[in-house]
Amino acid sequence: MQGSANINIMIKAARKAGRSLVKDFREVENLQVSMKGAGDFVSRADIASEKILKEELMDARPNYGWLGEESGGEDGKDPTRRWIVDPLDGTTNFLHGLPHWAVSIALEHKGEIVAGVVFDPAKDEMFYAEKGAGAWLNDSRRLRVSGRTRMVEAVFATGIPYAAKNTLPATLRDLGRLMPECAGVRRFGAASLDLAYVAAGRYEGYWERELNIWDIAAGALIVREAGALVDGVREGQDPLESGSILCANNGIFDSFAKVIRQG
Repeated sequence: MQGSANINIMIKAARKAGRSLVKDFREVENLQVSMKGAGDFVSRADIASEKILKEELMDARPNYGWLGEESGGEDGKDPTRRWIVDPLDGTTNFLHGLPHWAVSIALEHKGEIVAGVVFDPAKDEMFYAEKGAGAWLNDSRRLRVSGRTRMVEAVFATGIPYAAKNTLPATLRDLGRLMPECAGVRRFGAASLDLAYVAAGRYEGYWERELNIWDIAAGALIVREAGALVDGVREGQDPLESGSILCANNGIFDSFAKVIRQG
């Protein structure tokens, strides 16, 4: 796909941050077996990735606003546009040497996400979309959601809440209702990639609560542009405001939502 100048800037920035993270990831695989562990190193890798992204994106568009997981928010001279960035989605995977994590970049214009990039450096998969222009993987593969329409054939993804999160009981109830109805549930630990995988037809649907806007801003656009329906876990919720998201292909959405929303 021939993208706009902005999407090309985003892809270039994601690749540059991805190279830095891959280099650090090789070191983490050594550190994670040491007595000290890799936690401090990973936080440095995360911050270094965000620094690269901020330099690349803000140098290219110095008037835009900024919201990053590590560095917080800044207003831009242009109040209608801002970058929304997660420099390392899947930090726990990264920390444990699991090669499933991503760089996520979204561009917001007047409160709406208009471009998104989710880059998986370990597998060299670049998922991206612009509003109205479809969703794409790497240079030329058009993304479309799965065509499956039967719950019994469907595979879903979610995140299992941990530590101080409050929604573990609700998620366990969801799983108790959903798992007898479907072909399986996966918990891979990176929300941006869960959404990208629905867009690619690898999962039929995905749901999760207690997310941050930088976790899902890019992925939600990509999955919409690939043909998915996207809503909150509760009907009518705005996923980016509530941090609660449910998405699936058209053929599965109603059945999937009915199961999840029983709780």
